[in-house]
Amino acid sequence: MFSRLQWLLLQLSRMLWVRATAFSVLGILTALVALVVKQYIPNHLPATIGADAVDTLLQIIATSMLSVTIFSLSTMVAAYASATSNTTPRATHLLLTDSTAQNALATFLGSFLFSLVSIIVLQTGLYGDTGRVVLYAVTLGVIIVIVITLLRWSDYVLRLGRVSPTCDRVEAAATSAIRRRRASPYLAGQPREAGETGIPEGTMPIKTDEFGYIEHIDMQALQETAEACETEIYLVALPGHFAGAAQPLARIKGALPEESIRKIRKAFSISASRSFDQDPRFGVCVLSEIASRALSPAINDPGTAIDVLSRGARMLSLWSENHPHAIEVKKEDSIRFPNVHVPPLELEELFDDFFIPIARDGAGLVEVGIHLQKMLLTLASLGDRRYLRAAARQSAHALARAEASLSLTDDIVRIQQAAARVAKLADA
Repeated sequence: MFSRLQWLLLQLSRMLWVRATAFSVLGILTALVALVVKQYIPNHLPATIGADAVDTLLQIIATSMLSVTIFSLSTMVAAYASATSNTTPRATHLLLTDSTAQNALATFLGSFLFSLVSIIVLQTGLYGDTGRVVLYAVTLGVIIVIVITLLRWSDYVLRLGRVSPTCDRVEAAATSAIRRRRASPYLAGQPREAGETGIPEGTMPIKTDEFGYIEHIDMQALQETAEACETEIYLVALPGHFAGAAQPLARIKGALPEESIRKIRKAFSISASRSFDQDPRFGVCVLSEIASRALSPAINDPGTAIDVLSRGARMLSLWSENHPHAIEVKKEDSIRFPNVHVPPLELEELFDDFFIPIARDGAGLVEVGIHLQKMLLTLASLGDRRYLRAAARQSAHALARAEASLSLTDDIVRIQQAAARVAKLADA
């Protein structure tokens, strides 16, 4: 589990300007290092290797990298607009924080600043003949880095903003969040029952004046506060929940000083939007939104919805204990914050987040309805009773929607037959 500071540093590292600034500073330092190293270069070496060519190389880098940077930025903006219109605006966050695109832009910008500073220092004559040798060697290294980055970038930019690669990114982010929560289903805290039944009577609610979604919970800070005050903290809101005056963040035993209450509130990071890191449901919702957008009359792409259904089934299966690659959770190793009681993430909620929007928007398409029932049958076949109940419930609801939307009797019968297989498995 990340502490609040670690989580903030992680968010900072994903920002484009941070990586671009780091590469730019590195480029400037690289240009200036020749001033320090030149004293160790033999005087006869410049004439031997022809270091005078560095002026031309730096001019080429300076002019070309500025153009490439502007072109890359415009390409990324167009790709983000395409992803917003063809998939969902929530998916663009993953594109904005993509390391490949950020590294490419940072390399281009850093190379431009390197060449610019080198040209300025060259004009002052501070390098001298021996300094030119060092600058020449460094410039060749920069050119190699630029060529490798351009080759990767030219392949990457062709797929940027397309529906299928965007689905890959959303699935990967959601899968990663599910795996992390599966490995630590109670955020390394003390397990408690869902709802109000797992909270003792007489506990005091901890509320917040902020309105927004919980992005991260600092479990270490909560544990330290609970130990210092000799109390128990019962989480009410998990990452992804909307926080506000009517929704308490947590409940505590007894009365605490105002300073301790402020520490508890500070452990909850609240933002205007949800994030993928600690919120598996958000990734599931975003993937479902892509299918819903594909099923809209403006796009009318049932093939994408069918592809998303397959991805969702693969993703949701990871929560089952019967999955072939299920992560073993040892209770004694998973509880690192015993004074913080955490409710479970309900499987029914994951199924609702994913299947209900697709069943609603695809109710009038027989191919989508049949594939949805097939994916529910696949999940029900895992042999997990929770999956059987959730799949049977979603199957019945999807069948009812299809029966209300389809007009051809043969189409309705085909979906009824597919739904009957799910119901039969659940009743067995």
